[in-house]
Formats: sequence, C-alpha cells, structure tokens
Amino acid sequence: MDFAEARRNMVESQLRTNRISEESIILAMGKLPRERFVPEKYTDMAYIDEDLPIGRDRYLIEPMVLGRMLQAAAPQSDDAALVIGCGTGYSAAVLADLCGAVLALESDKSFFAEASALLSTLGADNAVVVEGPLDKGWAAQAPYNVILFDGAIADVPSEILGQLAEDGRLTAVIQSDGGIGRATLMQKRGNVVSGRPLFDAAIPALPGLSKSAGFVF
Repeated sequence: MDFAEARRNMVESQLRTNRISEESIILAMGKLPRERFVPEKYTDMAYIDEDLPIGRDRYLIEPMVLGRMLQAAAPQSDDAALVIGCGTGYSAAVLADLCGAVLALESDKSFFAEASALLSTLGADNAVVVEGPLDKGWAAQAPYNVILFDGAIADVPSEILGQLAEDGRLTAVIQSDGGIGRATLMQKRGNVVSGRPLFDAAIPALPGLSKSAGFVF
C-alpha cells in the first residue's frame, strides 16, 4: 500500500473537507505515519475515517475528530500539552509537531512502552510518556496550555481541570449516559473555566473515565 498517497487522501477528503484549515495541523497529520500506531493487521486501514482498535478496548480516534479538536485547542509552538490516555502515541506525536513540550499520560503498561518506543523512533524528542491513572492527570509538570483527552469521557475530572494554565484550552468528547458524544472546548481565564460545544462526535470511551466523577459542563 502507498501510505504517502493514503495520507494525502486523508488530508484532502477528511481534514480539508471538514472545516480543518489550520495548516500546521494539516502538515503535521499529513506527514506522520499513522500506520505505525496501529496493529499490523490494520495498517491498510490506518487512514480511513473510522476509529481503529489498537487492543485492550482502546482505539485510535478518527482523523477528522482529532483534527477538529486540535484546531479548537489552537496549540502554539511554545505551549506545554498534556494528552490523557495516549494509547500508542499518535495524538501525542501530532502535538509534538505543534507544541514545545508534550507529556503523554497512559495507564496501561504495554501502551506506555509502545508509545515511548514509537515516539523515540520517530524523533519526537519533545514528547515524554508517563504511566499513571488517567483520572489524576500529571500534576508534577502542570500547568498545561493544552490538554487533550484521547477518547470519550463522561466529564472532566476536577483534578485535571486544575492542571490547566491560565488562558489554557482543554478539548474532550464528553458523552452522557445513552447520549451522543459532543466535542467540547474549555478555556480558563481569570481562574474561571468556561466551555462550549464544538460538534457531535461518536468515539469510543476511555476506560476508567466513562462514569461521571468530576467537573460537568
């Protein structure tokens, strides 16, 4: 399979046609080998507009959803970013091309090892993977200018919300019981968090974060 051509098709048919116009995001996703982040049996499907299973009830979320969430978060070259539930590390790798520093949090030991190895191999030297419970975030390196949840959640845990920097942006797909998920942007200004819905999105839930336990918008 011609993966370079598949990436070009993803950019033209999934990103540009779905209101993603930020060139830095398009360039980052257009050059990153997404096929490296999925199991071998799914490499030929790496660029379809669907969530792809990567094992243990985890998924690589579809490119359009990720691209639109990143565009809303507006990552800058000097930002520090936190990815919650990084899986094999694809979203963290994209952010590494857009931000100054990325911390990728993972609770699964196997994904922690796999993401660490992939990011190192691909030269994402400004991204570090850490292992810990997803609902706690990573306070040791807080605050973060950008926080991204790499899967649907019921709400944003208050402990993670407290790790958002002033003028920081947090994006997540928030999924109510029995309802459709809604990509949401939260911003912190004057120590006050406000939020607004962005678009409907049906993506798989992050294990351990699918039940309400924190901040609800």
